[in-house]
Amino acid sequence: MRMVVYADGGCDPNPGPGGWGVVISGPNGMLELCGGDLGTTNNRMELTAAIRALEHFPDGAQLEMRCDSQYVIKSVTEWMRGWKAKGWRTTTGEVKNVDLMKRLDELASSRDVRWTWVRGHAGDPLNERADRLAAQGRREARGLSRSSAPATPPVPAASERVGRTAPVQIDLALGLEIARAAQRAGTTPSAFVEEAVKLVLALGPEETARLQSRRKAPPATAA
Repeated sequence: MRMVVYADGGCDPNPGPGGWGVVISGPNGMLELCGGDLGTTNNRMELTAAIRALEHFPDGAQLEMRCDSQYVIKSVTEWMRGWKAKGWRTTTGEVKNVDLMKRLDELASSRDVRWTWVRGHAGDPLNERADRLAAQGRREARGLSRSSAPATPPVPAASERVGRTAPVQIDLALGLEIARAAQRAGTTPSAFVEEAVKLVLALGPEETARLQSRRKAPPATAA
């Protein structure tokens, strides 16, 4: 099954403080990621969003990357082959943002990615959510707390919209832990969570509680 990923980024002003946001939607719920930089540009944040999203998938993963940036979509699908053939140069000099372009090419080349342009601010709830996450990343880069952001309603996962399963909301810190663990295990975050849940169900509540208590217990000291 092809995972659906929304990536967005931006600056205010441009150049200036910027942020990026990612929403990964799968059959078992959603994973949200965001971050920012104090001195950057719109285009660098758009590219960074796509890069951060791809980094959370193992080689060979199948996904659809949805971006409202023509710059990102056309860079990968139209311009990048020519840039590479010319040593990452254009008629006016080195390709802009070449460091990010090379990283994006490296990640995209080892995954099965379908690149889709979506119109920004056109009512797509996950595109709007990625935009709000980018704004959150920008605020955090400026040292502002998340609480200063206006409250937004939860966005339903794709699975909820078709009525098969209920989405599981995961906070950002836990989501990052899951994503890193999944990357180490060579699988996707959704598949990793699914296997973890299956394991807990197989162990049962008593055994799960026993293992948790052992994990939280302080280490024994030598006599």
